[in-house]
Amino acid sequence: MKLPWWPILVLLTCAVQAEPAVKREAIEWCDIWIAHATEQTLPRVLLIGDSITRGYSKEVEHKLEGRAYIGRLATSKSLGDDALLQEIALVLRQYTFDVIHFNNGMHGWTYTEEEYGRAFPQLLALFKQLAPQARLIWATTTPVREGKELKLAPRTERVKARNRLAQELVAKAGLPVDDLFALCVEHPEFSSSDGVHASALGIAAQAAQVAAAIATQLK
Repeated sequence: MKLPWWPILVLLTCAVQAEPAVKREAIEWCDIWIAHATEQTLPRVLLIGDSITRGYSKEVEHKLEGRAYIGRLATSKSLGDDALLQEIALVLRQYTFDVIHFNNGMHGWTYTEEEYGRAFPQLLALFKQLAPQARLIWATTTPVREGKELKLAPRTERVKARNRLAQELVAKAGLPVDDLFALCVEHPEFSSSDGVHASALGIAAQAAQVAAAIATQLK
């Protein structure tokens, strides 16, 4: 006896509707750097973030030279996009890290803060699954500025909202926070003219704080 076709159509329709929409930027990129990949003497650290993380990663590597191997995964992917989890999983499946210093929040502005908050636990679950031995540090997202005077831009309010959501979740998980937002918010000189990336002064300040936060987690 043939089954009626309409229940199958309804199930397929619901499956399509349940699939979350992927929201991408005009240019997407991913930069992976694993230093001392064949060496095992020192603890291995992974910095996860975006171009701001990429900006301070070399200075962090210099500051922790002789104490840890520093790798990075800088990407334009945002929480809410499964590609972010796939990129992180790619690295975590290849290397074992003792410390992971991670941030996400400056990209994916077409995702709402509600979507961002819903996706954040998936990132924590991925770390628990693929890097259960790693000590995690969450870094807050830095302010956004605009104009010649580099005043705080309206988008900074969205940064604050994302930081609040993330900090609530990492607090429940018992994770330490590296508050880069607090470091930079009163220092427009830490920002470059584009209002997003750090100046040389900002990179130096961020690298010093990141390196110090990592140092507290190194055995």
